[in-house]
Amino acid sequence: MSQRILILGATSKIAQEVARLAAANKKELLLVGRRAEHLAVIAGDLAARGASRVEYLFADLADISCHDALVNEVLAKMPDFETILLAYGTLGEQARAEESAGYALSELNTNFNSAVSLLTRFSAPLAGRGSGCIAVITSVAGDRARRSNYVYGTAKGALSLFTQGLRAKLAHTGVRVITIKPGPVATPMTAAMANSRMLARPEVVARTIYRAIEQGKPDILYVPHYWRWIMLVIRSIPESFAKKMKF
Repeated sequence: MSQRILILGATSKIAQEVARLAAANKKELLLVGRRAEHLAVIAGDLAARGASRVEYLFADLADISCHDALVNEVLAKMPDFETILLAYGTLGEQARAEESAGYALSELNTNFNSAVSLLTRFSAPLAGRGSGCIAVITSVAGDRARRSNYVYGTAKGALSLFTQGLRAKLAHTGVRVITIKPGPVATPMTAAMANSRMLARPEVVARTIYRAIEQGKPDILYVPHYWRWIMLVIRSIPESFAKKMKF
């Protein structure tokens, strides 16, 4: 179990729910996000919920040019962080990505390139200390490319592969890497989705994620758990059939 947690993308709904669970267990939290006013409110709420310490930093995590400076700021505020939760991303507009290469590349940068940059930088201190946990939220969308969201799915699939490689690289150091693959969750990002009332509740998803972080396992976490079996079926569909399906 870790005491000091760094949350990258702390204003996301899932991250907030995980942070509340950590606060109730008297953890120390360092929040990073791009909305300073929102971060201040979240920090106050977490302190009231019992966190032993709450700090926050403003940063546009998709802007790779700021990452070196961010690492220095994090190490100045919490040099002995033990856990990283990477929880940011954008769902994006598939139709727009099909029409604009620039927009598609921007979405790939936010959901993949910038995450690789941060994980590469922040994993080094943990590896040097020989302990810690890195939890990365990707998506079940990365398990199979679909016509309705293949740009987003590409980024999340690539991120899942990256965390798999990072997990292998760090295995001998004592640092655990958890790839978290949620199905659709009721958050502001998915508010416009059809049948949004059928989406998983973020507080339920967060409980599963927090338990995995505390235990340092499994390597790959589908949440809710039934998505493991749903995606097993979806991955097994031959492409000759899948490309004809309207999903």
